[in-house]
Amino acid sequence: MLRNHLHSYHPPLRDSISLLSHLATQELMESQEELKEEGLGYVVMRNLFSRETDHKIRVHKKSRSISMRESAERMALGKKVTNMEFRKKMNLDSLTHPAEFVVKPRGQTVWEGKDVTLHCTVAGWPKPRVAWYKNNVLIDAKAHPEKYITESNYNMHSLEIKKCDFTDTAEYRISALNVKGEKSAFASVIIKSRFPTSSHPQVDLLFRVPEHGVTFRTTIIDKFGVAFGREGETMSLGCVVIVYPTVKRYQPEVVWYRNGVVLAPSKWVQMHWSGKQATLTLVHLNKEDEGLYTLRVNTKSGFDTHSAYVFVRDADVEVEGLPVAPLDVRCHDANKDYVVVTWKQPAVEGSSPILGYFIDRCEVGTQHWAQCNDTPVKYARFPVTGLVEGRSYVFRVRALNRSGVSHPSRVSDPVVAMDPSDRARLRAGPSAPWTGMIKFTEEDPTVGVVPGPPSDLAVAEATKSYVVLGWNPPVQRGHEGVVYYVEKCMVGTDTWQRVNTGMPVKSPRFALFDLAEGKSYSFRVRSCNSAGVSEPSQETKSITVADRLDLPSAPGPVVAIRNTASSVVVTYGASKEAQTLLRYYIEASVVGSEVWVPCNNKPVKGTRPVGLLFECHGLNEGDKYVFRVKAVNSAGYSTYSGDSEACLVKACITVPSPPLTVTMVERVRDCMVVSWRAPANTGGADIRGYYLDYRTVKGSIKSQWREINVKIITGTTYKVENLKENTLYEFQVRAVNQAGISEGSVPSAATECKEWTVAVPGPPHGLRVQEVRKDSVVLLWEPPTFDGRGAVTGYYVDIKEEKGRWRGVQDRIKILSLTQITGLKEGKSYMLRVHAKNVVGVGGPSKTSDPIVAQTRPGTNEIVVDVDDNGVISLIFECSQMAQGSQFVWSKDYKALTDTSRLTVQTVGGKSRAIFNDPSLEDLGTYSCFVTNTDGVSASYTLTEEGLKRLLEISHEHQYPIIPFKSEMAVELQEKGRVRFWAQVAKFTSNCQVQYIFNDNIITQGKKYTMNFDKSTGIIEMFMDSLEVTDEGTFTFNLVDGKGTGRTSLVLIEEEFAEIQKKSEFERAEWVRRQGPHFVEYLSFEVTPECNVYLKCKVGNMKTDTEISWLKDGIEIAEDDEDAKKIGIAAGLSKKDAGVYEVTLWDERGKDKTMLNLTEAGEWLFNAHKTNSATELKVESTEHGIILSTNVVHYFDELRVGWLHKESKISYSDRVQCGVTGEQLWLKIKEPTNKDKGKYSIDIFDGKANVKKVLDLTGKNRARVVGGLPDVVTIQEGKSLNLTGNVWGDPVPEVSWVKNDKQLVSDDHYTLKFEHGKFASMTIAAVTATDSGKYALVVKNKYGTEAGEFTVSVYFPEDEAEKKE
Repeated sequence: MLRNHLHSYHPPLRDSISLLSHLATQELMESQEELKEEGLGYVVMRNLFSRETDHKIRVHKKSRSISMRESAERMALGKKVTNMEFRKKMNLDSLTHPAEFVVKPRGQTVWEGKDVTLHCTVAGWPKPRVAWYKNNVLIDAKAHPEKYITESNYNMHSLEIKKCDFTDTAEYRISALNVKGEKSAFASVIIKSRFPTSSHPQVDLLFRVPEHGVTFRTTIIDKFGVAFGREGETMSLGCVVIVYPTVKRYQPEVVWYRNGVVLAPSKWVQMHWSGKQATLTLVHLNKEDEGLYTLRVNTKSGFDTHSAYVFVRDADVEVEGLPVAPLDVRCHDANKDYVVVTWKQPAVEGSSPILGYFIDRCEVGTQHWAQCNDTPVKYARFPVTGLVEGRSYVFRVRALNRSGVSHPSRVSDPVVAMDPSDRARLRAGPSAPWTGMIKFTEEDPTVGVVPGPPSDLAVAEATKSYVVLGWNPPVQRGHEGVVYYVEKCMVGTDTWQRVNTGMPVKSPRFALFDLAEGKSYSFRVRSCNSAGVSEPSQETKSITVADRLDLPSAPGPVVAIRNTASSVVVTYGASKEAQTLLRYYIEASVVGSEVWVPCNNKPVKGTRPVGLLFECHGLNEGDKYVFRVKAVNSAGYSTYSGDSEACLVKACITVPSPPLTVTMVERVRDCMVVSWRAPANTGGADIRGYYLDYRTVKGSIKSQWREINVKIITGTTYKVENLKENTLYEFQVRAVNQAGISEGSVPSAATECKEWTVAVPGPPHGLRVQEVRKDSVVLLWEPPTFDGRGAVTGYYVDIKEEKGRWRGVQDRIKILSLTQITGLKEGKSYMLRVHAKNVVGVGGPSKTSDPIVAQTRPGTNEIVVDVDDNGVISLIFECSQMAQGSQFVWSKDYKALTDTSRLTVQTVGGKSRAIFNDPSLEDLGTYSCFVTNTDGVSASYTLTEEGLKRLLEISHEHQYPIIPFKSEMAVELQEKGRVRFWAQVAKFTSNCQVQYIFNDNIITQGKKYTMNFDKSTGIIEMFMDSLEVTDEGTFTFNLVDGKGTGRTSLVLIEEEFAEIQKKSEFERAEWVRRQGPHFVEYLSFEVTPECNVYLKCKVGNMKTDTEISWLKDGIEIAEDDEDAKKIGIAAGLSKKDAGVYEVTLWDERGKDKTMLNLTEAGEWLFNAHKTNSATELKVESTEHGIILSTNVVHYFDELRVGWLHKESKISYSDRVQCGVTGEQLWLKIKEPTNKDKGKYSIDIFDGKANVKKVLDLTGKNRARVVGGLPDVVTIQEGKSLNLTGNVWGDPVPEVSWVKNDKQLVSDDHYTLKFEHGKFASMTIAAVTATDSGKYALVVKNKYGTEAGEFTVSVYFPEDEAEKKE
């Protein structure tokens, strides 16, 4: 019917249909916009809120009936159309369809520098939006128009990549998206290089594709080498990068790798690029940082790389024997409440094998570490359960052995406990910019749906410590989350036991612990939600609790291969269980030490299909090492492999580098003389010779190379004969050593073979340098092969600094073909050349030498002269840079040694000795030595006539050594008069022997002589009890120590002998005397300050029965005699007391006496006791001046007294007076002035002796009041009065205040102060009439007293008023 209606003309109906079509289309477009908005909201919700969080999202879900009802209301006008065909055409599903690739892009392979275009055709409605991706990274063509061009025309899309380089090799993806969904298509683009690539990871920088007309050449210098660090330290690796040419604002891309993995900045790794230097800093070294580090510098034209290995040693353990920390802790298979932690075992187990490991966890943001396992686990893998969903954790591991627990490992990267699908959605994000919309509807939620059973239950992991189960969630589980309960059943029983009743599992993973080892179990799982518990899953097969993973077997044979002077390459066979291995540890031991040290602290994994390889660094050159290997997997360590054969650490031999600077030095009609320089690198072995090739040149055509010599050429020049005249030739040279033949040198310049008619000599050749130091160098060369028209008479040497000009080295001509150039600047680079001269003139320059840097390299040694114990003179040169085949070459005056009768060379290892067989004047000259196969190690020594003379003297001393004495022979007396002869030897050995000689006769130990040689101190002694007349003569000690001799003598004759003999007899007599009562101190007298005279003596070794007697002039003095009473009494001392006094001691042991003669000393004693009694001078101050005085005990008229001032006699006057008062001698000075300062002395003379007393008044000041006080003070009653006086004196005077001749005391009314030693003040509070009177400020020190007087008058106000009236 609708068709009939449409065929019939009815304008109103057509208008209605048109209106309906327009409205339907408009509604469809609005519906699509709503779908876009809803779809965008769904995507945002899905990506941002895929985890359960605290955010509340309100989602309005529509049932199908509500959706249909709303759709019917929106389509109200459609009810007027009854034709089903029209409805079918208006159906939404018939108008929209998803994106579809009609033509997919195709992968392409193109050359570098070419353009490539990817094409595709996409269909779909609404029209899909497309986006291009490179390795899943969105390509922004607008941001990089110089690189990418994208076009879209009529559903045809293209991506053009301009000037492809190796970085454009990638997988490209195009994404098409509309409201029906998203589709992608992929195409791979491979960029091939036009030039052959080297197997070395560093590409040839000569073949690079220019970018925009500029070819960047990258060079890495100052490269970091193999580095060693220790855990906890900080290490920096750096290189200087030169990019040429320099383009403003252009910076290369600097990328760092470790073991081929790109490094990113982190708290452990810091990177810095200064524009010239790339630096990588490892802030806190751990064993995880060990590995091969690579710096890659990318430019538009290519890249350059440098690699070196970094070794990290273990930190020191706190207790010896502890294991070191595990390493490389990682997290796997993370779920909502479960994660698997793995790690690698350490290289060093400690003093005993590792028993197991403890795993610790810490929630991110806290510092609390919790131990995950109570029992140590043997496997390097452990499932951790009980995590809280949504929280982040880090883990660490500790190793345990019998000595204790190790340090913890470095913490793992943080891991979040969450569902893996949520994590995947979070990581992925939107696959392309969203341009469409999605509309979805759901059925009414089903309430109370019991979940179905889990599926695919399997045992993922089983050990004797735990079993890990894994399963898939149930298909039927309703709209809420489910948890799981795990059940176990021991095989042989029908009892199922729920394992986790109290803690349901949220993740489809579970680890069971505490299972009986050796028993078999089956397992099943149930799902559970709020509606109920599901049926159990299908049970697993029976599993026996035991370790499934076995320990690896020992690695295969170990072979050590020499590599460098500090490294060895170790190869070994793989373990049979290679598929389950983690890595390998390599250990090294010096032969004979039995101490094994790990070469790597991070296990290495072999990737070679046949045999494994590791380069062990940090070895000591010259030592022999053996190596062994052990494998490790999660189960533990394998047994060690067998030890390798001993390998000497020494640089291996390689093929030498090509010779240098091939030049033509002479030519005639049919022959040429070719010269070249030895290769810079000999490959660690001597150059055995050279092979020479030639080829002809005609225009631009060059023939093939042909050999010239079959036998090796040993020199660096060769005469090539049988050549064709007027033909151009090129030559190249190859060097030969033990390892093989080098590559050909750079060809010489094409030279025509014809007669050389030049009159001047040809250029010297064979320039070489030796003894490079910071300020000098020795240059040697070979004479030119062509002398010109006359013989060569000398040479000129030119020198040039880098970027400088040539200048002559010497003013005068050099006769010899060598010179030493001095005055160089340290660190500067120089080049040298030489001219030869004959009678005609100066020839052309030689080839310029290589740049020479003036520096003394570390470890440079000089030739030293040695004279050994046998007196042999030799020259010694040591080299620490010996390589394989290196030899010491000695020369005299820089010419090879031919006369071996004069010099013998002995070489052991890195030390060579040139021994003079018979040193004489014939041996004078310059001796030099250089070491082959090194970087120019050489030195020289000039032996002069004076130096030879000194060496011969030293040689004689060594052949006939003299034993030195620290102290020559001496004699001393001991107790009993015993005589001791002694000497001390400075240097001797335990074999030293002594001969004791008297008057050329050997004496031996006996009754008369006692000998001793203390070898610990070197003291030689000989004792004699007494000296007799026959002992006068010469005493000698003769020493013999190997071939060394020594001699010391002492001559005792005539007076010296007599004096020693007398002293010996006296000492012996004294000893005998001291055996009985004796006088320790003999009789003497003492005059006391009180002028008392005492006779005294000191006795010793007394007994109670020892008797003492006093005698005067031979008459014994009794205790009650008058003479006895006078002794010691000054008042009774007179001249008649003079005489000889004697004291005697005796008992049965012996007798001793002492005498004192006072016959002559009596008169002196009589006067001395009077003069000596004078006291020291003292000074007193009075109100008139000062008094100087001294006191004597007894004054008599015969004493003469004189006073002196400044060593001059004082003139007396009324101001200066002197006198005697009783026993006091005084000097008065009135009103002293500054002139009276100085030194005062008194001289007391008794006629025979005098006494002088001195007092210094220099710089002293009498106390004075110097100002500040008025004469009269008038003050009103009730006021306060304050007065201050200025005081002076040295020393600081004493201050007092006086009122009406009475001293004042500080109280509430009077306040008295003395401040700073200068200011004296008085304050009178509230003065009254009683305060009127005469006051004085009195100052006093030991040099005088002074008073400052003033008057105080107090008046009343009333009285003053009356006076005015």
